[in-house]
Amino acid sequence: MARIYTIVNQKGGVGKTTTAINLGAYLAYYGQRVLLVDLDPQANATSCLGVEKNEVRGGTYESLLDGNSPRGFILHNPRLKLSLLPSSPSLAGAEVELVNELARETRLQKALEKVQERYDYVLVDCPPSLGLLTLNGLVAARDGLIIPVQCEYLALEGLGQLLQTIERVRDAVFPGLDIRGVLLTMFDKRTNLANDVVAEVRRYFPGKVFGSLIPRSIRLAEAPSYGVPISAYAPESRGALAYKSLAREVLEGDGVSGLTG
Repeated sequence: MARIYTIVNQKGGVGKTTTAINLGAYLAYYGQRVLLVDLDPQANATSCLGVEKNEVRGGTYESLLDGNSPRGFILHNPRLKLSLLPSSPSLAGAEVELVNELARETRLQKALEKVQERYDYVLVDCPPSLGLLTLNGLVAARDGLIIPVQCEYLALEGLGQLLQTIERVRDAVFPGLDIRGVLLTMFDKRTNLANDVVAEVRRYFPGKVFGSLIPRSIRLAEAPSYGVPISAYAPESRGALAYKSLAREVLEGDGVSGLTG
């Protein structure tokens, strides 16, 4: 049965999609069967993996709204050994359409139950909001949340609201919802500010911060324009090595042994 992690932070520009794509790619590199679920109407994860979002014939929207199994919509990239449940602009209407649906917060959870036996890891990339789509991502996160936090001023701004939402989900729907780890992104070791943010986040989330630090990287920013993760675009870059380290950290924390490379 797959481990399901949701990558979430309602603050935009903190590296959610970058993390989803590159962590997924390196988990696949280490031999894991990985499904990336694009739950964002902007469909950035879909586009960053070279899929034209306006040509998607089915994906997260149909899985959430129509009750269809995701199996027929999943795209597999044999080069990257990575699977994708794509998003499309139609997902933008899901927030409104889900409002009057029964068990609307468990739609993604139910959809993933239909395919989870095929994968070792499922990574859900959430939109930068705390609406119904993100709520579905939280409820589906059986094995925890990965929260990217940017190493910049006001990095913790908004995290209090996210933590309140997590508590509400625990109380109302999913008592077992947990934080798998906080990931520090866009780290620049040359600045005192970045180091101060790292120290503050580690104080704020004791024992929950990944040791791997994701650096500011031109290569990480360039890779999406080529439709590939950093592992295929610039595997020796600092960004690539950081996400490779993160993948190992996740796998070792999950008790996966025999890692090489």
